[in-house]
Amino acid sequence: MISKNTVTACLLGLALAGPAAFAQQEQWPQRAISIVVPSAPGGAADLTARTLAHYLNQKHGMNVVVEDKPGAGGIIGTAAVRNAKPDGYSFLLSTNSTQAANQFLYKSLPYDAQKDFVDVGLIGKFGTVAVVSPDSEVKVLKDLADKASAAPGKVFFGYYSSSSQVPSALFREYADIKIEGAAYKNITQILTDLRGRLIDFAFVDYLTAMGQISGGNLKPVAVTGQDRSPAWPDVATTGEDYPGFVVEGWLGISAPAGTPDEIVRRMNALIAEAVADPATKEQYEKLGMQPQSMAVDEFQAFVREDVQRWKGWIDTAGIQPQ
Repeated sequence: MISKNTVTACLLGLALAGPAAFAQQEQWPQRAISIVVPSAPGGAADLTARTLAHYLNQKHGMNVVVEDKPGAGGIIGTAAVRNAKPDGYSFLLSTNSTQAANQFLYKSLPYDAQKDFVDVGLIGKFGTVAVVSPDSEVKVLKDLADKASAAPGKVFFGYYSSSSQVPSALFREYADIKIEGAAYKNITQILTDLRGRLIDFAFVDYLTAMGQISGGNLKPVAVTGQDRSPAWPDVATTGEDYPGFVVEGWLGISAPAGTPDEIVRRMNALIAEAVADPATKEQYEKLGMQPQSMAVDEFQAFVREDVQRWKGWIDTAGIQPQ
């Protein structure tokens, strides 16, 4: 039988521990915070994470460190955060691939996006752009379709994530053509092979494509967003040629499940503050992203809806899980 004194001592211990635990969260962060990027340096996610880290470091004196852990369509980096301690010091630069599409693209994942993570906040949305070598004869998306029709199975596209694979597969279905895909480990290899014309085209996120296009290394032929991109107003949307062909991605922050609610709310507020900051917002816009923040509940509902969007796109594209 548990004595009255034992119960009293336990209650007293909880009463003392509660304020101490609360005080520890109040002082968050007390050390370096890690944002893991599940893709290669220099890509969309990496640049987005570094822009956020720069703002938090400069504005709030925080020590936010960006770690790139690329590979397997974002799975390696995502799994690393899934296994991290949920103490508010490990975050994932999450994407439509990691939180929505991957569960339909792979037969087995080392994480469950819905159960193993708490989605913290949205940073922004982006479309993708179909690009070719600058000396390619292709000028618009219909040119690619014509080329593929003239040489079935001899037109190749590169992909490394859902945002690059799904638009290409949808193009194949909408245009009723036979094209072949080549899987890459990262976007850098795709860009190299595009310039060397080892592959014919690829759908690349705006953030990565922006510098390559402005530098004359690639040529845009179509964008997958609902609207034309302000960066390339003369480039048609995929939906203009093929009604219903629209694909958009997003970037945000997620954390291991069990991360304290108070820290999740505070990180969400910091993200919203960064996105609203004129200089940071301008930097994101220069990268081709549409900066946008959401409250925690709103973002989590958005991610749940995005799971269904990507399932529909992947089903339409006829992609079988690997």
